[in-house]
This record gives sequence, C-alpha cells and structure tokens, in this order.
Amino acid sequence: MLEALEQRHPIEKIFLLRTATGEDISTIKHLARENNIPLSQVPVEKLNSLSRAQHQGVVAWTSLLQYTDLQAAISHTVESGEVPLFVLLDGVTDVRNVGAIARSALCCGAQGIILPASHAASLTEEAIKTSAGALRKILLCRVPTTMQAIDVLRLNGIQVLGTYMKGSVPVFKSDLTIPSAIVMGAEDTGISKEVLKHADQFIHIPIAATFDSLNVSVATGIILYEAMRQRINQ
Repeated sequence: MLEALEQRHPIEKIFLLRTATGEDISTIKHLARENNIPLSQVPVEKLNSLSRAQHQGVVAWTSLLQYTDLQAAISHTVESGEVPLFVLLDGVTDVRNVGAIARSALCCGAQGIILPASHAASLTEEAIKTSAGALRKILLCRVPTTMQAIDVLRLNGIQVLGTYMKGSVPVFKSDLTIPSAIVMGAEDTGISKEVLKHADQFIHIPIAATFDSLNVSVATGIILYEAMRQRINQ
C-alpha cells in the first residue's frame, strides 16, 4: 500500500481499520490527504467483506481512471483556445448519476468534471458503463473540498454558478458564454451551505409542473445544453 501511494499509482479509495495505529498508518493517512484520495476508517467486518486476503488493516480500490490536477486542467483548456466549462459535483454520490453527467458533459462541450475527495461517488465500472465511456475521455479533477475547487476556479476568472430554486435566475437568462463552472448538488439535499454562501450566481431550470425537482443528471444535461446553445449562437 505504501509503495503504491509513494509511486502515485491511481487509487480510487482507501479503507482503513478504525483502530489501526502506527507510523505506517500515519504515513498512509498523510499520503492520502496529499493526493486527495478518499479515506474511510471502518470496522474490521467491513474490511473482511471487501477482501478475502490478509488485509493487515488496509484495503484500497485501484482507480479505473486517471485524474488531472484542477489548475492543470484549466490551463490546458485555456491553452487549447477553449472557453472553460466545468461541472463541480457537490455531494453527488450515485455512480449512475455521475456516469450520466459525464456523458452529457462530453456531448455538450464541457472540458472537465470536478469531484471533491469526500461525499462523492466512487468512479466504479458501473459509472464508466453508464457514461458510455465518457469518463475515460473527459478531464477528471479530484480536489480536497468543494470550497478549495471554488477558490481555484475564481483565481482563474471562472464564474461559479450554483443551482438553486430560491432567489435564482432562469438558466437561459444567465451568461454561459463566459468561463463557467456549474455546481450540481446532492440528489437529496442539493448544494451545500458553503456553496450557497460563495457562488457568484444562482440559476434554476423552469419547470411546468408543481413538482419537487429534476433528477440531478437530467438537470445537468439541460444546463449544459443551454451553455452549448449560447456558445454556438454568440
């Protein structure tokens, strides 16, 4: 495990025995934080269910995908002559939703998807299958927290748009032709309080029926299509 972390092998998530201690355990925790790898401290029963081998208190899921540093992804986009369009997933945990979002993002010209290290879906084979392979083609950026992602986006002149019904403007009245990052919130609770405090603007999708809301992957697709429409017609 330590060798894999030190050599920066792609790791999706680490499960660590809750009672584990020692120098190696401290190093694993440090390297996981340094590389933005989600780490869960769990009871031994959980580890036993994940691996039949002698796990010694640590189990890791090898990542099926490659991640890119957010700043590097933004720089690459700008240097390629494109106007940044990113999707920041704030608490989206359903792998099928993430896969569907990646598919819509790629089709609508978004360059990357940003995933916080915690409270985010693991990009499993099911997510890749749902995305029809889009997760292998779009830039994936794993960041420590949503707020750290917002800080990097703002430093690069990218507007942060939160999706929120109250006090927001219809998506078609927002300017999506400029560098933008769309924040999509959790399936049940929406965007976090931190985003509510720090987004540059809030947008919503008008709906005809009196109903709670759209599925997060459907809503993302609608917003990204509007961004593509505006950019094509500018």
